This record gives sequence, C-alpha cells and structure tokens, in this order.
Amino acid sequence: MTATPSSSDQQKPNIVNSVLGFDFGTSRMGAAIGQSITGTARPLAPLKAKDGIPNWDEIAKLVDEWQPDAFVVGLPLDMDGTENEMCQRARKFAKRLHGRFNRPYFMMDERLSSYEAKGQVIAQGGHRNFKENSVDGLAAQMIVETWFMESQ
Repeated sequence: MTATPSSSDQQKPNIVNSVLGFDFGTSRMGAAIGQSITGTARPLAPLKAKDGIPNWDEIAKLVDEWQPDAFVVGLPLDMDGTENEMCQRARKFAKRLHGRFNRPYFMMDERLSSYEAKGQVIAQGGHRNFKENSVDGLAAQMIVETWFMESQ
C-alpha cells in the first residue's frame, strides 16, 4: 500500500490529528476512525451502499460524532499498479466527501487490504462467511494505519 496525494492536499498530513477512513465498495463500505498520536485506527460498522452510493446521512452522523480532520479513502489499484473503474469511483467518492464536509482527503493504495483482513479473521479462528461477517471495517482500519505509517 502506498499513499497517493489528492487534489485537496491543502493540509499537511503531520497536522492531521484524526481521520475517518473508508474501504470503498459498491454494496458496502468499510469505515474506521484513526488518530495520529498512536498511529492506530479502529473499525466502525460497515455502511451500506447502492451501486457505490452511500447513505450520506449515515456518513454525516459519523463526521459529526468523530469530527475527523481529514478523510483517507482506499484506492483499489490493480496488482500492477494501474487504475481501473473502481479507482475512478473511489476518487469520486473522496471528492464528494471533501465537497460535502469541507475536509481534505487522501487516497491510499489498498491493494490486498480486504484479502489481508480476511486472512487475519481466519487466523484468529473467525467465521469465514464474509457476506454475513463483514471485514470491511478491518480493511478500512488497515488502510488508515498504513496511511499513518507512510505519512510520517
């Protein structure tokens, strides 16, 4: 995973105290809240989406509750590093976050984050039905924590 700057990088990452991170998906989006002091994040409940469009009221509640300084959105690049349609959709989502909530956003290469999250759940003896037992929040947590590590 590598951080990629966004067009709204007006605020330097070293002055970002908390971020709300997202693992973009078309039917469900992972969310996590992270803080820079410890460089850690914790998963939040996944958000339902319809064809990549979230319930913006749910996101507004998260923003109101957690008051993040910025957003980090996973960029689902292909394994060779090229962009695909999902990358365009994730960027559009990030730009809408910025437009609605007036906070900077950062894109984070999230190749294999969902795969790693599933592996972590299996290694801990967790349930393998990932449709019913979402790992989206855990993937968002990994995206945020990796962003913290790479933004230092």
